[in-house]
Amino acid sequence: MMKGMIIKNMSFKVGHTLTIVGVPTPDASNFAVNIGPDEQEITMHINPRFNAHGDENAVVCNSYQGGNWCEEHREGGFPFQQGEEFKIIIEFTPTEFLVTLSDGSTIHFPNRIGAEKYSFINFDGDVRIRNVEIK
Repeated sequence: MMKGMIIKNMSFKVGHTLTIVGVPTPDASNFAVNIGPDEQEITMHINPRFNAHGDENAVVCNSYQGGNWCEEHREGGFPFQQGEEFKIIIEFTPTEFLVTLSDGSTIHFPNRIGAEKYSFINFDGDVRIRNVEIK
């Protein structure tokens, strides 16, 4: 079962851009942004890790399908600071999610489930979300 803040029944479609602004807690170990069709499947998992799961200062992306995590994807920088505001911009193209981090570094993550619309977003872990916008 998902914890944290959940947004359901919204429409994030190919051609849209999702902008997320938040602040990791001052003692954050990690947090996650999950996008998918529902609570059971995650097509885009973005997990900035300050010190968690054996990683330090790494952004790990993945998908969760059929009850299993897929292959981890690591790319981009690590512009996150505990207690300081960040911005993540996710452009949804027909084939991938183009993620731009606060320092301008990018992550190209494939749309593994292949849908043209997702209606579920979850924010979990040591973070306070200030703003979510879809354009």
